[in-house]
Amino acid sequence: MARLTDILAILFADIAKSTHIYETLGNKVAKNLIDASISLLSNVALKHGGTVIKTIGDEIMCTFPTAGEAVEAAIEMHQSLEDMPFPEKPDYSSPNIYVGIQFGPVIKEGGDVFGDAVNVAARMVALAKQRQVITTEGTVKLLSKERQSFSRCIDKTTVKGKSGIVRIYEVVWEDHDVTVMATHTSETPIFKSHLELTYQGQTIKLDENRPSAALGRQRHNDVVVNDSRVSRSHARIEYNRGKFALIDQSSNGTVVRSQGKKSVLLKQEETQLLGNGIIGLGREVTPESEAAVHFAIKF
Repeated sequence: MARLTDILAILFADIAKSTHIYETLGNKVAKNLIDASISLLSNVALKHGGTVIKTIGDEIMCTFPTAGEAVEAAIEMHQSLEDMPFPEKPDYSSPNIYVGIQFGPVIKEGGDVFGDAVNVAARMVALAKQRQVITTEGTVKLLSKERQSFSRCIDKTTVKGKSGIVRIYEVVWEDHDVTVMATHTSETPIFKSHLELTYQGQTIKLDENRPSAALGRQRHNDVVVNDSRVSRSHARIEYNRGKFALIDQSSNGTVVRSQGKKSVLLKQEETQLLGNGIIGLGREVTPESEAAVHFAIKF
């Protein structure tokens, strides 16, 4: 069997929290939802000139001729899932995904691809959080100037088989993310932001003077939610250079919904809070629910 070499962009997209989806919906409905999601992601890849190499359960692997095409496909994958209908469970939010991308040399054999770029892309998707597109500095340098301007270095790591440190970048695609980044790119932000956290009539203001708040069941927390599904020290919110991160520390997870966005379930993970919305400790809540913790970022 002939081995061919090529230089391609490798994209991995994984359905987020698939185990939770199966636990919530049951095997049959959950599989149908995940299958529909993977089919949609495949169509998006093809639309952007990609090739679907394989799908394995809740994951899809694709190749693209250029890094730019891979990134544009990744962004549309995120966006398309937001609007995906699912008649079997119309009230259930469609899943989020993790996306990792790397551009580089590969070996093509028997309809599959192997090599350094594949290994790095797999590492990138493992580092991604929900609704993120994660890649490396080398791949970001191949993007358009506009996409480069909306990419940020978020970490450094080592990758098995590669020498030295790899700089990890997020390609920011959501409007709220872009706004926050543009406002806070220097050491001294032009505009200072603060977050107002409200629960049952109590409001806490977080900013550079009060940079954190704890949420949980025990009385030592800044926001005390007395519910059996809430852990003693359930979550915390931290301020850093104009951005606010919600970090889950619980057993049952934390559900975040920014206005106009889908819910995101966190389990021992963190996410950036954007705009305004609601937080549910241990369960999903509605804005009218007494258990809802409301947040609003103001400038």
